[in-house]
Amino acid sequence: MRTDAPRVWIGVPSRGVETRELRYVVAVAEELHFGRAAQRLGMAQPPLSRAIRQVERRLGTPLFERTSRVVRLTAAGEVLLREGRAALAAVEAAERRTRRAAPAAGQAGVVLVTKAGASAELLAKLLDAHAAEPDAVPVEVLLCGIGEQEPMLRDGRADVALLHRPFDVTAGLDTEELGTEGQVAVLPAGHPLTGRADVLLADLDHLPGLPAARWPDEPDGPGPRIRDHAQLLQLVALGRTFAVLPESVRTQLPEGLTAVPVRDAPQVTTVIAWPPHSRSPAVAGLVRTALRL
Repeated sequence: MRTDAPRVWIGVPSRGVETRELRYVVAVAEELHFGRAAQRLGMAQPPLSRAIRQVERRLGTPLFERTSRVVRLTAAGEVLLREGRAALAAVEAAERRTRRAAPAAGQAGVVLVTKAGASAELLAKLLDAHAAEPDAVPVEVLLCGIGEQEPMLRDGRADVALLHRPFDVTAGLDTEELGTEGQVAVLPAGHPLTGRADVLLADLDHLPGLPAARWPDEPDGPGPRIRDHAQLLQLVALGRTFAVLPESVRTQLPEGLTAVPVRDAPQVTTVIAWPPHSRSPAVAGLVRTALRL
């Protein structure tokens, strides 16, 4: 039997693609192998193959090109993979938020995520002010690594987040600005630049003995790769790197570190963000408290 022969598909009006079937399609598309996809899904291969064929017949188009050697995505399959991932992520986020909104016992709370070491003073003021509100709900604080708070908000692990433009992407989220500040160069005490009133970004290029630190998503280079602010500040104190951070970091600097304003660094705006479809009174109350600060 020829497995690579062209096929003609006739669309049949029927129900839409089910969540279970989306999981099947995504597994096959990511593995590009029906056997591995079946193993990943905990099922036998024949029912998986039948399910994929049923989805293809229902949509009226092939999702995969199958030969005796390889499995490839068609253009339609690439679209369904992209949209399917987004749909499954939305379903999982809805499940997480629903479970949190109706706990087995006690009052529903809010999960707030923020980058560890960032906006510490603002966070403390927000939590204190919110706790004083008559209708306050419990707030669980998740301190995450660099760049992790936005995905956690989008996938439902958190209800609200403190984000920082221009570093965090806020497109597709509802936001309110809480404040804007400049940036400072954090240097070991006694470094020649610490005697200046301010510096330029160009002054920080190729500092002798102080290579720039690299965030998790940055390419390889001579500087140390760092995971969070605590690690970064310790490496600066050890004279292994420097950092350019929002000016509010001054309140957290340990002994042995000095902050110098960077005149031409972009401004950093702290925002409180939440999903646009949120109808949670608890989230709305926390946002109102943040705006009153």
